[in-house]
Parts: sequence; C-alpha cells; structure tokens
Amino acid sequence: MTRRFVLGVDLDGVCADFFGGLRPLAAEWLGVRLEALSPDVSHGLSEWGIDDAPGGYEALHRFAVTQRNLFRALRPMEGAPAILRVLSANDVRIRIITSRLCIKYFHQQAIRQTVEWLDHHDIPYWDLCCMRDKTAVGADLYIEDSPDNVRLLRADGHRTIVFSNSTNRGVPAPRADSWEDAGRMVMAELERWKRSR
Repeated sequence: MTRRFVLGVDLDGVCADFFGGLRPLAAEWLGVRLEALSPDVSHGLSEWGIDDAPGGYEALHRFAVTQRNLFRALRPMEGAPAILRVLSANDVRIRIITSRLCIKYFHQQAIRQTVEWLDHHDIPYWDLCCMRDKTAVGADLYIEDSPDNVRLLRADGHRTIVFSNSTNRGVPAPRADSWEDAGRMVMAELERWKRSR
C-alpha cells in the first residue's frame, strides 16, 4: 500500500476559534463584562487575569468544558472545514493532534465533544491524537499555533507552519495568516514531497 502524505493539524487556535469561544465564558465565569477581556491575548491568557481567580485557568477550563460544552460549541476558523475537505480529496491524510486532555477527570466529555465537533463540521480526519508531546506524533507537515509547540516541532526537525494569531507574533515563518494561505502551503509541500519520493 502506498503511503499517503500526513498533515498533522492542531485544533484549538488552528481549526477551532478557541480564544473567541472561551472569551465570553471567561467573562461569565469571572463576572465581568465581555469588553473587559481583550481579544488580543498572549499564550496563557494573562491579559484576562485568570491566574488571580480562584482555581486559575484549570477551574475556568473545567467550567467551560463541563458546564458550557466548550469543545462542542466552538466556531470553526474561517475556511478550515472546506479547505481540509479539499486537502483530503487530494489524498492528504489529516491527523488531528490536540492537547485537550490537559486537565484530569473529564476526559470522556472532552473527547466526546471533540469528535462531535469534528463530525458536525464535516472535517475529514483519519487519526485523532490527544497528547501534549506533538513531536511524538508522526506527520510530514504540521500546522500549529502554540509558540512552544512550534519551537519544539521545528527543533525536532519537523516541517511546521505557524497559524497566525496574537499568541505567536514573534514566531518566524513559514506562517499562514488564513486557511487559504495554509491550503496553498500544504499543497506546495505535498508536491515537493511527491517529487522527493
């Protein structure tokens, strides 16, 4: 059987609008007006004052997933589902790689909401990998937004496109500012991969 080109795709901040979906829930949980929470955040959300609230980020995350179905309710990033379908139709194997199981005791809900979200938005994928160490998951190309994960993947020799948002402005190219950019970059990488085989 011929091996297919594998695209490792992060979910939150790449396929799903994580910060946009979490922001109104954080406002509710903190008891502040939505306008008080900047949409322009850094990794860790220090701008929202989460660390000063009882239980910190872990408590907010648990509330958002278990009480408000965060992972099921997120809006997809513009163009993500359609472009992933195009890539899949071009024989790209989509491998979703997410660290959504970062907080214990509600993994079943997190996984169920994730699968329901992927299916609801008709996002094609063959593999769903839930792990923090993304360097341990094999792929020919990765799309990732977390600055730490991009640096770790690249340091380990993995070709990685950074998906632009306010958390990763200092991370060097290659960079996709939209899913249209990402789709073109993946197709170019796919052609390069085919020529090298």
